[in-house]
Amino acid sequence: MELNDKIALVTGGAQGIGRTIAEELAAQGAHVVLADINGEGAEKSAEAIRAQGQKASGVRLDVSSAEDVQGVFEGIAKEHKPVDILVNNAGITRDGLMVRMKEEDWNRVLDINLKGTFLCAQQGAKQMMKQKKGAIVSIASIVGVMGNFGQANYAASKAGVIGLTKTLAREVASRGITVNAVAPGFIDTEMTRVLDEGVRQKLIEQIPLSRLGEPEDVARAVAFLVSDRASYITGQVINVNGGMLM
Repeated sequence: MELNDKIALVTGGAQGIGRTIAEELAAQGAHVVLADINGEGAEKSAEAIRAQGQKASGVRLDVSSAEDVQGVFEGIAKEHKPVDILVNNAGITRDGLMVRMKEEDWNRVLDINLKGTFLCAQQGAKQMMKQKKGAIVSIASIVGVMGNFGQANYAASKAGVIGLTKTLAREVASRGITVNAVAPGFIDTEMTRVLDEGVRQKLIEQIPLSRLGEPEDVARAVAFLVSDRASYITGQVINVNGGMLM
């Protein structure tokens, strides 16, 4: 229960990896605020966490809206206290070959994945700087490091998250704030479960540990980075990919 009395905001927390991260932080004692464009889904997931005897609440948040982001951070500070932990997990894909990619698909992915991370990290850092402590973790991707066929927009957004992470880490280190990223490889989620079994098998063949990752693998890495055990780790990208990228 090393996160007792901590307020943690997890974006994209209604489902998938975001919900699993929220569950892990709540199990460690944090009061978790699950923020998602699907406000009802966020509250439903928060309700499930509360049913386990842990602390959680849900809120609707469009991470690409500066007004929305500011309002949510101010609301959390007013209702509870300023945010101690921020996990930037909200993200989308709009895949397609770069030469055929629609500008709107490029813009939307960058708005959510990169601009959204910037807006939330900006507000989170402002609150943490006043407290002279805090931890920010952004979910990047193996794709942001190595690229991927048909994902120019997604890869660019996640590479941007890595650059943003390292820059912010330098800017706020003197205030006792750590800023890191977790870059998952291929994780067993709804997104990968819809793939053809042959495609899934080819993915697994590229992974030395011979399996897709589990959402819990990512959540545990995040929980470590926001804990006091990682107080001397900042500006890093933790790769959680089963050895696929070395």
